[in-house]
Amino acid sequence: MEFFEILESVFVKNGLITSFIFVGFIVWISYFFSNRFTKGRLHGSAIAIMLGLLLAYVGGSITGGKNGIADITILSGVGLLGGAMFRDFAIVATAYGVKLEELKEAGAAGVLSLLIGVILSFVVGAITAVAFGYTDAVSITTIGAGAVTYIVGPVTGSALNADSDVIALSVAAGLIKSMLVMISTPFVAKSIGLDNPRSAMIFGGLMGTTSGVAAGLAATDPKLVPYGAMTATFYTGLGCLLAPSVLFLITRVFFA
Repeated sequence: MEFFEILESVFVKNGLITSFIFVGFIVWISYFFSNRFTKGRLHGSAIAIMLGLLLAYVGGSITGGKNGIADITILSGVGLLGGAMFRDFAIVATAYGVKLEELKEAGAAGVLSLLIGVILSFVVGAITAVAFGYTDAVSITTIGAGAVTYIVGPVTGSALNADSDVIALSVAAGLIKSMLVMISTPFVAKSIGLDNPRSAMIFGGLMGTTSGVAAGLAATDPKLVPYGAMTATFYTGLGCLLAPSVLFLITRVFFA
């Protein structure tokens, strides 16, 4: 029994390393399942995210906490690994594979795709919020921002002092969008001409969800990932800028 107590102590004291091992194991299982049972059609990263959501629910249910699997002491390092610092580092790191020559070729189409993507996603999210009975501008804006990405939702909700349950809904909306993008991208890539850096950047600008775009493009053609991720990253920043300001003011005109 003493051996297991020492082992647990080592895992807890080295929480970040433990979390890397744990997440690496989850990713390995996910890619094994993807290759073995779906022949790569359902990307491993999509399976990993679904498993992550399931484990977060299980962890929260077991401990009664609010941080999912990170509330289990031995896996507390997952809270750091999945925190904002590593998330932002991973998003920025994807941009380093981009060639500036290819980025310039996106030109006006790339910029336009960002604006269309943010506004269209926001409108769809806002309409959904209204359909489910929300009538105040703050809640509608927050849920609409969540449909932009699951990062923009909480940022907007915090800025507008939205209720915690509304912010949670905005995150859920963003996660659903992310999973839909990553799962559907390989199936529609051929029909929409998603086979070159320029189209990947436009696609990233329209869809916006960095994780969804990156995983979807990885399943389509790994070489396209940095290009789609680049505009998707700008999309997140643009959403964080527009949603709590311009889009909120417009929403408040219709929902005082």
